[in-house]
Formats: sequence, structure tokens, C-alpha cells
Amino acid sequence: METKNTIPVDTRLAQEMGLTEQEFDSIKKLLGRTPNVTELGVFSAMWSEHCSYKNSRKLFRMFPTKGKQVLVGAGEENSGIVDIGDGLGVAFKIESHNHPSAVEPFEASATGIGGCVRDIFTIGAQPVAVLGGLRFGNLDNKRVKYLFKEVFRGLAHYANVAEISAVGGDTYFDESYEGNPLVNAFVIGVVRHKDIVKGVASGVGNPVYYIGGDTGRDGVGGASFASKEITEEASSTKNAVAIGDAELGKRLRKACLELIEKKLVVGMQDMGAAGLTCSSCETATRSGTGIEIDVALVPQREKGMSAYEILLSESQERMLAILKRGNEEEALAILRKWDINAAKIGKVTDDGVMRVKENGVTVCEVPAEALTKKAPLYDREIKEPSYLKEAQNLSLESLSEPDDYNKALLQLLDCPTIASKESAYRQFTFVAKDEVLVGAGSDAAVVKIKGTKKALAISVDCNGRFCYLDPYNGAMMAVAEAARNVVCAGGRPLAITDGLNFGNPMKPENYWQFHKCIEGLSDACKALGTPVISGNVSFYNENPKGAVDPTPMVGMVGLIEDAERRVTQDFKNENDTIVLLGDNEQGLAGSEYLYQVHKLKKGNPKIDMKIEKKVQEACLEMIQSGIINSAHDSSEGGLAVCLAESCVTNASHMIGATIELGDLKKADIRLDDVLFGEAPSRIVVSLKSDNLGKLEEIAKKHSIPYYKLGKVGGREFIVRQNKAEIINLPVAKLSDVWRNAIPSRVNTD
Repeated sequence: METKNTIPVDTRLAQEMGLTEQEFDSIKKLLGRTPNVTELGVFSAMWSEHCSYKNSRKLFRMFPTKGKQVLVGAGEENSGIVDIGDGLGVAFKIESHNHPSAVEPFEASATGIGGCVRDIFTIGAQPVAVLGGLRFGNLDNKRVKYLFKEVFRGLAHYANVAEISAVGGDTYFDESYEGNPLVNAFVIGVVRHKDIVKGVASGVGNPVYYIGGDTGRDGVGGASFASKEITEEASSTKNAVAIGDAELGKRLRKACLELIEKKLVVGMQDMGAAGLTCSSCETATRSGTGIEIDVALVPQREKGMSAYEILLSESQERMLAILKRGNEEEALAILRKWDINAAKIGKVTDDGVMRVKENGVTVCEVPAEALTKKAPLYDREIKEPSYLKEAQNLSLESLSEPDDYNKALLQLLDCPTIASKESAYRQFTFVAKDEVLVGAGSDAAVVKIKGTKKALAISVDCNGRFCYLDPYNGAMMAVAEAARNVVCAGGRPLAITDGLNFGNPMKPENYWQFHKCIEGLSDACKALGTPVISGNVSFYNENPKGAVDPTPMVGMVGLIEDAERRVTQDFKNENDTIVLLGDNEQGLAGSEYLYQVHKLKKGNPKIDMKIEKKVQEACLEMIQSGIINSAHDSSEGGLAVCLAESCVTNASHMIGATIELGDLKKADIRLDDVLFGEAPSRIVVSLKSDNLGKLEEIAKKHSIPYYKLGKVGGREFIVRQNKAEIINLPVAKLSDVWRNAIPSRVNTD
């Protein structure tokens, strides 16, 4: 973009940059004059939805953000932190890279991890794990196959080269994501309390340093690109996609963590969305100071870059660091050791202004708070979607039950949302194999905390179909499932980070979905005592067919006090007793069975958070008492899929089960609902029969129902109802279908 001052700065130019006429008027009032082109570009980026959350921030007031475990809460820094005792905290954050991944899936997904990793180590935390929250269209579509392969390749490349263990995630397939995949990176790190660093530019006169890779034109306009719908024109905007460098990112991380450990850093921030602009004005705002930089001092890899381009470049692997005056040589020696470039580009001032010079000439002079705290915040119009009433109206009487339940179960195991993702995750390498106790393939990943007995249980979840049918309940169910997965591993849920993926907020129906999901997330987090400590909003996720299903991804972290007490979802021992915790309610609404077998996206899913909490507390107490050998939550595909997965998850120790439905088959619930319904708040556990009395005691203490289902053992998965065989399949057959569903689609043209 040409940025010479000969360009007339008027409403038309402001609108071309994504600002409204009213916003342009506000900018002129804040400055007391008309901005120049560079200043207008800076406002355009910082007031974009991607940076300012102007269409969402007001609603965040509903979130619970406080708790005795919260060390750094939502909105305070780029990542939140919760306390896990022993002077340690866990920092975690989820970030989206959706629009870029639709254009350049390999580069964009890799960059998505890189940016989230920098948010973690910027605060002083050592990244220990990364997960992906991914959504794609129909995997039989050629373009979707390409996106799927390239996104996983990009995630694996960055994680492997940067030496961060990728430990799993959550992947769904639905036609609503056709042309607009969702790629959310969820990164977790461990930090010592004494090493926590804030993103502040404090200490007037302290030097401001640019650290990391050179600045190019890649990513200029990225924040604005992420703040509008994908169109054919936008999808060709490849220069809006920044390119990461995982090897440089690894060295940068190690260098920055050493600077922090040696107390040489006053404040630090990643140059993410809006690049140098965002990091400069946000660090100044947090500390109530000003900041002055000269863009001519910024290392550049392209000739003739304007101040506008340098300020708004989103080139990767770059940090803004405020160093302690007098410690610069020691800091620079550390950076040289790690082969990291650094340049002093400015200083902290006391006037509250973000002042940008170019070879000593001022080209941008804006109050820092005008770009941050004074960004506009909107209440958008809401309207219940017209589709909702019809979509929620599900008449089971008109649906035929399967003639062959063996076939129905295999059909579900073969659908990509339920099928094993291990073929994709084989691309990932565990860097710290001794610390990754449970990787992809169980309800939650488990990562040991070095030097302690403790471990973290980690999960990311959201069923967008539930949110499409009932945004409020669907969002609560996302929080509940993430927490339930953590509990199934033996972890006590601590807090969440949310990745909010929605359509255009200017459309009242989309904003109604968003509003209801925020309410649902908030109420569920309050019920479970898991505050929101960080998050990300991605609007404008639309394609020519419409918006994606509302998808509020929930990243949940829990604490396992004794890593030896961790649990996985696979059955372990012959003759173990299988028990269902929780009640069997109607659950075909929004189910994968309804979607795959009957081609319907209908129903009105519900959850009772009081019951959910009781089931989780009971299961956690059972695990902590040492009586549980396996635990697996019943979710996509319902009870039958849950049981089948427990038979086949461990490829080296597959084992069958014999189930008698008995009292579970209530008179008012259909058999396909019993087997494939996705009612929440249910966990299948297995244990030695000698421990059944202890389980019953704990279940009664928490007032939860439970059902003895059968026994582990044999080489077949058998389900009976009143002694009549409903399902009888070899475990090897279940495994073959479940494991090959994705490779059989992806590896064909």
C-alpha cells in the first residue's frame, strides 16, 4: 500500500481500510486532527475485530475470571496462568488461524502454533504441549482432503522442529466448515511464579529492543484479512499469510526464557496480529507509559519498506522486549549465544504516546490508549435464527430403527469425526517422551511436570452441531465434555481457555448464536468452578453457503496430583467389570448417528450442570481411590461407540467385552437411542469386581445413578438385550474400520 502523505486521508480511505465513517470521526476527535496515512493504518489494524474484539469484548463481562487458583486472569496478559502449587503455574492459551489456513494451510497452521507458543513463553513459561482444535468439511471432498493433510503437516512440522510435544486434539468434519476450516492451536506451558513476566513497557528511559527475525512484507494486512469473510478475492490474498520459521522460533524461545530467568527483562510481548504496532501500544498501555521507536532501526529483509509496512508486518518469530537499563550487554550476549538478532529501536517514555519515527522524523504520533482502551465496543443486533424452530423439532416416531446394529455401529466407527486420528498424529514426535505419559488417542493427554509427582490432564472440545441446535446448551456441553475428559484421566479441572469461532457478527442471527454461547460457557464454568483465563475470537467464518456452525472451542487443563494415578480409556484386564456412571437419558438430538444414518441435523440437546458436576466428582474420587482401571466419557457415537473404543484404543492390547443392557433399556427410550444417543454426563469405567462395593459407596455418596453393564474379555464385542444378541463383532473388525476410515479417504485421489 502506498503511504505517502499525498494520499488524501478521508472517509473513503478509512472505509477501504475497514473503518466506518463513525470510527473515522472518533479517530479525528481522539487526535484533535486528521490522521496521516500511516496513523490511519495503525488505527485500522488495532481497531479491527481481530485486535480489538470490538464486537465481542462487552459480552466477556459475563465470564467468571477469578478464582483462588488464578494467578493471571483473562485480559490481563496474552496468556492466563493458574497455580498448581510448589511455586509453579500453568500458562495456556488457544489461538485461531482459520482464514489463513483456507488459503495456505501448511504455512498458516504452522504459524498458528508459532504465535501461540510465543504467547506462552513471553510470560516466562516453558511450553510443554500443543493440541489442535480442527474442523473440516466432508473428507470425501478433494479440497478438504488437501486441507486436512496440509494442516496436519504444518502443525507437525512446527511442533517437531520447535521441539514441543504435540499430544492430541479434537477434529470434526461437517459440511458447514466447507471452504472455511477452523484451525485452533492450544499451547500449554509451565512457569515458576518467580519467573512470571508481564507485557509491560515500564521504567521511563528503559531501552526497547526488537528481537528475532527480520521484518518483511508478509502478513501486512493480516489482522484485517482475519476480520472479514472469505471470498474468492480474499482467498487469493496470500501476502496476508505470514510465514513461520520453526527453527528460529525454537532458538528465540530458548533465548527469551534465559533472559527472563536471569531477570534481564522488564516486559516482553510477541509481535503477533498487527505486529510491531500491537506490541508497542499494548505494552505502553498496560504500564501507563509511552513508547518511542524508530522503524528505520528495525531489521528488514526487503528493500524500500514504508513505515506503514514495517509497523503492520506480521512476519513471524519476532518479540518486543523492554530490557533493564544497564543490563543490555549481558542480554545481548545471551541473544548472540542463541544466534538471535537484536536491535535497539527505541525507549520507554512518560507521555502515554506511541511515537514512531523514521530516520528521526516523526511519522506516527498517537496516544497508546487511543489504540487500545479507547477502541470502540459495540452491542450488535441479535435475532433468533429462522432455522432454529424447525431444526429443534425432532420427531423420533418417523425414524426407523436399524435392521442391523452391527452395520450401524461399523458405519459410525467409519465416519471421520469418530474414527481414529492416529494416522495423522503419527507425523508428530514427542520431544520429551518421559514427560508425555498419555498422548493422542485417549480422552485427555497427560503430561508430567518435571521434578514433581504431578501431571497435567489436557483436553480441547466442542461439538458445533450441538451449538447449532442450541447455542446455550451446546456451549455448556463443550465445557462439560472438556472437563469430563480431564476427569477421565484422573485430573481435577482448573480453568479454561476459549477459542470462539463464529460467522459474521454483523448478521443478527450469527450474533445471537455468539451471545447464547457466551452465556452457556459462562454458566458452565461457574457451575464447575473453572474460570476463563484466556481466549481468542474469530468472526467472519463464512463461505458462500453460509456461516460455520457456532464453534466455541474449550481448552481445559486439570491437575493430577499423583501421575501414577492417571487413567486411560482402554480396557485393561480380562473379567474386569464395566459400569456406566450417570443416567441413560434420551440423547439422539444432534447425534452423529442421526447425522450419518438418517442424514439429519436436528433436535434440542440439553444438559443439567448439577448432574454433570456430581458425575465428575464421583468419577474423580473413584480414580483417586485407586479402584478404576479405565474411564471413557460417552460422547460422539454414544454408548456403543464408547465401549467399542475402549476395546480397540490400545492397538497392542485390544480386548473384547460382553454387555447386557438390562435396566439401561428403559421402556420409553428406543434401542438406537440407548446405543447411539449422546446424552451428556455419562462415563464408562472398568474395575476389578472386588472393588465394585467401593464404587457403589462413592456413587451413593454423590447421589449419582450407575449401571453394571458387563465384563471385559474375549475377542468379540457383544451387546445383548434380554439375552438376545444385538451386536456381535470381532474386535479386530472394529479396529480395522475405526483405524482405516481416515487413511482410506485421505490416501485416495
